[in-house]
Amino acid sequence: MRAMILDRTMELSRGARPLRLAELPTPEPAAGEVRIRVSMCGVCHTELDEIEGRTPPAVFPMVPGHEVVGYVDKVGAGGSRHPSGARVGIGWIHHSSGEDDENLSPGFAATGRDVPGGYAEYMTVRENYAYPIPDVFSDAEAAPLLCAGGVGYRALRLTDITDGRSLGLTGFGGSAHLVLQLSRFLYPKSRVCVFARNAREREFARELGADWAGDTEEPAPELLDAIIDTTPAWRPVLAALTNLKPGGRLVINAIRKEDVDRDCMATIRYHDHLWMEKEIKTVANVTARDLAEFLPLAAQVPLKPRVRSYPLEQANQALLDLKYDGVRGAKVLQIRG
Repeated sequence: MRAMILDRTMELSRGARPLRLAELPTPEPAAGEVRIRVSMCGVCHTELDEIEGRTPPAVFPMVPGHEVVGYVDKVGAGGSRHPSGARVGIGWIHHSSGEDDENLSPGFAATGRDVPGGYAEYMTVRENYAYPIPDVFSDAEAAPLLCAGGVGYRALRLTDITDGRSLGLTGFGGSAHLVLQLSRFLYPKSRVCVFARNAREREFARELGADWAGDTEEPAPELLDAIIDTTPAWRPVLAALTNLKPGGRLVINAIRKEDVDRDCMATIRYHDHLWMEKEIKTVANVTARDLAEFLPLAAQVPLKPRVRSYPLEQANQALLDLKYDGVRGAKVLQIRG
């Protein structure tokens, strides 16, 4: 089978080609697993973290990719959840303990980091970590729901807001543009403010219904009950804390933070950033429960992911576009036509 593989970590500079196209043996499903014929796979910022060594693969070479949509091609011994031909999705959680806190379990295995992922024509997964895709979504639309959407749903749950309480989103890429639509559906009386570093992202946020959109470090027109940070940087953390109400909560939705602007955290001031019982909570991975709940909910809205498709062979270009050219929606690889 064709696959794009990562042989080593490296700095993803402009013009870099971290992945190479290879022919690999088609995997066989073990007992309790299914094999997926991959149709689409989303391109996520976490792939940048893998490539640049902030959350490196367990072994090399590794097939990245964890926003996978495809069709059950073969069922392993004892499998009964998904019939052959069923359309399913696979997210960042490849398998874990099955407990409510399985995202924190030492047994957590990530798709495309700890086991081969979806930048390939086939992959295998335990059947209870593959999720039916609602008919309302095309394969391309469904791909970003498997991580950007699912972990965004988890972050929104962790804000603990209710209808009428205000929400901020700092960074407006693949995840936040879905969270904005979801929050509009779940909390129609809540005001939503978006903080984004470039004008195109701010315009996009307004198109999707943001009440206000400003620069990352701009003060919001009002203090907010909760803010979700989806950026790889540190400066938005400080800015978000200044925009929180007393008792407000900042939820940081990132696997890792880059070191480029880490020194700015030395300017943190207790009175301005932390006092008055402000909270900081982080998102650690995603659970099977998150995805099982989120996908039917996404169909009810229905969410409309904005996607740009690339052929599998152009995975390197998709990654460079993600890092350097901003994100208007999500990027997906078309594995099969």
